[in-house]
Amino acid sequence: MTNTAPRNYRALFLSDMHLGARGCQAERLLDFLRHHEADTIYLVGDIVDGWALKANWFWPQAHNDVVQKLLRKARKGTRMIYIPGNHDEFLRNYYGTHFGGIEVVENALHEAADGRRYLVTHGDHFDLIVTQARWLAHLGDRAYDFAITANRTFNAVRRVLGFPYWSLSQWAKLKVKNAVAYIGNYEKALAADARRNNVDGIICGHIHHAAIHEDFGVRYINCGDWVESCTAIAEHHDGRLEIIQWTAEPPLAGVPELLTSQAA
Repeated sequence: MTNTAPRNYRALFLSDMHLGARGCQAERLLDFLRHHEADTIYLVGDIVDGWALKANWFWPQAHNDVVQKLLRKARKGTRMIYIPGNHDEFLRNYYGTHFGGIEVVENALHEAADGRRYLVTHGDHFDLIVTQARWLAHLGDRAYDFAITANRTFNAVRRVLGFPYWSLSQWAKLKVKNAVAYIGNYEKALAADARRNNVDGIICGHIHHAAIHEDFGVRYINCGDWVESCTAIAEHHDGRLEIIQWTAEPPLAGVPELLTSQAA
């Protein structure tokens, strides 16, 4: 008999859901939330995509279900901390307030069970395209939406052929030299900020590329996203951190296999 009991963690970190954008994989996200519980959940920015909603209103039931599921978790006692990103920057006017039990803050300091201290931030402040050329960021966002649409078509064909989900856009991103350099520069900048703040590591989002490493002398952790990779960071009760990738097809009878898992 399949065990359907939710997995329980000390903390979960999720970013870049992009609710309100057509690329959001809300059904997979909702399925993930049904199968995972935590004492604290950090929403690490770009949870609601204000840019997409402003350009073309899109809010299907699945997106509303995700919001309701998060609010329900907060009502049941999960501490919920929301750190706005650039796509939900309209919430940056509400630091220090609560919405349905969800705390809105600029950044957070998370102390793990093993005593390590992590700065939690979305990370867009370290993206020169976002901070110095917003028009280019919006243009890139449109191009990204087109790539995600192509990715959905590609995976629809894979499903018909019996193959599992695979992110064509993520694969292409890691094959383009400039994109790889951009990711590396971003990670280096975030790691430097962690050192400036005298913490053991930094947990962020923004670039849709999940990672856990210490290549720059401190621990760099990126949550990934729920558009391409469907990933989250989980802290176990002993302080160990893990990348969880949730790409099984919902709805499910039981808990799906974790297709990718990286712990540190």
